[in-house]
Amino acid sequence: MCDLKHSPTIENVVASTGVDQELDLESVAEDLERTEYDREKFPGAVYRTRDPRSASLIFRTGKIVCTGTKSTDDVYESLDIVFDELRGLGIDVPSSPEIVIQNIVSTGDLDCPVNLHATAIGFGLENIEYEPEQFPGLVYRLDDPDVVTLIFGSGKVVVTGAKRPTEASRALEAISSRLRGLGQLA
Repeated sequence: MCDLKHSPTIENVVASTGVDQELDLESVAEDLERTEYDREKFPGAVYRTRDPRSASLIFRTGKIVCTGTKSTDDVYESLDIVFDELRGLGIDVPSSPEIVIQNIVSTGDLDCPVNLHATAIGFGLENIEYEPEQFPGLVYRLDDPDVVTLIFGSGKVVVTGAKRPTEASRALEAISSRLRGLGQLA
């Protein structure tokens, strides 16, 4: 019997925040270890944490984007490190800056091959993009949850655009249910 092999695995969480002031990125990059800044290549400084592993993109405007973590808890922990490091440089960082989860990318496995041609027809073309000559997966946009999924013939699924980890689980359940309804999952 084919069905979800396990709950989805979070591959990447992207979050945004800010320190409500302009920053001198040359100074920040010079004073913070593990920080790269080359304004000719990228308009922000990249500060890397090791535990948890992440990259925080720090912009002149004070906006910060954290990426590369494997959980929402790791996002908060990584950004706390960034905030502490910036405070150590004498930058006035608010005590609890708002952190907004922008995107969670997860993977899952239906544990069964999927006929993508039949799925494209069965799911209806209004929420599907499927051009096998261009890309080996089927792009399926869900409304609830509001995510985009990539379904591959192997049964592997990528869920992107989630704001909460539970949304990836709901998306995989919805796909599994629809595929069962089409007779694709025994």
